[in-house]
Amino acid sequence: MQTNPLDGLHDVIAPSEVAWWPLAPIWWLIIVFLVALLVVGLVLLYKNQQFKKAKKQAIKMIQNVAKDDAQALHIILKRLTRHYYNSQLASQPLAQWSESLSKLCGDTFSYDELMPLYQQQNNNAELAAKLRNAIHNFKLKESINV
Repeated sequence: MQTNPLDGLHDVIAPSEVAWWPLAPIWWLIIVFLVALLVVGLVLLYKNQQFKKAKKQAIKMIQNVAKDDAQALHIILKRLTRHYYNSQLASQPLAQWSESLSKLCGDTFSYDELMPLYQQQNNNAELAAKLRNAIHNFKLKESINV
């Protein structure tokens, strides 16, 4: 008689667990990619915070300025403009400066409205409130063609 060929086989032996270490090369690539992504994200976050630092400082400065001191608020706006744009934009004649300020702050400023800042009468509570609002709404990243 013929014997069964399966009788010569041994029992199935389960393989030992596959070790998780060392990692496969694809996992190393994924880890390097994620670490690089994290570093780039942190660098961008730091640069963004440094970029906005001047505006945050200006907002803190207006807390110490008197409610009707429009001249001091105007100086802070000029500093912000010099920092984020350039000195030429901040040193324009008054007519052009009022147009630039309107573009930068989203509020309308006229020549007649800003003229008292360059004269002796500079304590205008209404203008000071408008300048405070302009500092809060100052646009940082928009290009301005002046």
